[in-house]
Amino acid sequence: MFSSEAIERFRHLPTPFYYYDLTLLRSTLERIRTEADKYDFHVHYALKANANLPILQLVRSFGLGADCVSGNEVKRAVECGFKPVDIVFAGVGKSDTEISYALEQDIFCFNCESLQEMEVIQELAAKAGKKARVALRINPNVNANTHKYITTGLEENKFGINLWELESVVTKLKNLDRLTLCGLHFHIGSQITDLSAFKSLCLKVNEIQGWFVTRKINIENINVGGGLGVDYHEPDVNTYPDFSAYFGIFNEFLERRPGQRVHFELGRAVVASCGSLISRVLYVKKGQNTHFAILDAGMTELIRPALYQSYHKIENLSKQEPVSDVKKGASVSDKQLQRYDVVGPICESSDCFGKAVLLPETFRGDLIVLRTAGAYGEVMASTYNLRDLVKSVYSE
Repeated sequence: MFSSEAIERFRHLPTPFYYYDLTLLRSTLERIRTEADKYDFHVHYALKANANLPILQLVRSFGLGADCVSGNEVKRAVECGFKPVDIVFAGVGKSDTEISYALEQDIFCFNCESLQEMEVIQELAAKAGKKARVALRINPNVNANTHKYITTGLEENKFGINLWELESVVTKLKNLDRLTLCGLHFHIGSQITDLSAFKSLCLKVNEIQGWFVTRKINIENINVGGGLGVDYHEPDVNTYPDFSAYFGIFNEFLERRPGQRVHFELGRAVVASCGSLISRVLYVKKGQNTHFAILDAGMTELIRPALYQSYHKIENLSKQEPVSDVKKGASVSDKQLQRYDVVGPICESSDCFGKAVLLPETFRGDLIVLRTAGAYGEVMASTYNLRDLVKSVYSE
């Protein structure tokens, strides 16, 4: 992935830092627009994946909307030039201050997750002399077949309105005169690689839409969420998710009503591949059973492995011929390869990026890259251990 010129540039930069390949991001956005436009689908970018300013500006330039889950994300979207008509505010715990700000901006829609939330928006809208467009986030009880920490569409999750309470919510919504029902919202999880989960979602949405049709309630917008996964194991082989198959499933199985707009909220699938975390080896500790490569980057820069044992491909960029792929079953006695536990400097045992990672013999000062870190890397960074937040470097 990295040219010799890029690696040479990295050698002269202080580490750690996030590196963003904007050419790759541009290519990803072009693919998304090409495939979504085939069916007149509307794509919103989920800022929670990465709210880096140059990235947001590039995303906006391709005509994507903004999917926000906090008041500050709404502010960031406005500051980056997203039009209010293209901004959606989701999230299970919106504060009064956040709601009031979004009302002032006259955003497109609030995705509401409970009756009480709608009652609060009603009260705040009345005080401000505003009307608010709302979509009901419905929990479809569809299993996304992904990690339990990033599953959002089951009754055991905190998100959404359950099917059994839908009748009561819709009845009470009729008395909230400051709210206009403009759509339904669904989201079943993140890092979904089994596309059959999206077919199951479509069938459940069709069933729920039928419920509204029998009650003569017109639904103008269907938001099917996001969740499309990326290939963390082979980033150079599968650089892009299969956007054609993804959007094709919704075109084939979602029963779209006349004039109805279908919205998506992609995050990881947009930015994950374009980002990397570049680090240096501080120390190599050699033991009888394992070697440790201790980096200057840690869970403060990329928390995903510590949070839910996620995998990121790790490569040593300082070698002339970096090992990018090792076949399953390769002998660890190969003279060119050794196993390392690649860890960070944070005072937590969970500060580990990978165990028994096969790398060329590694030394202090070597450049190490953690691939596919464009989503949920920089945006989840912390100053734990009073560490500084690190900078971003761009290909352009």
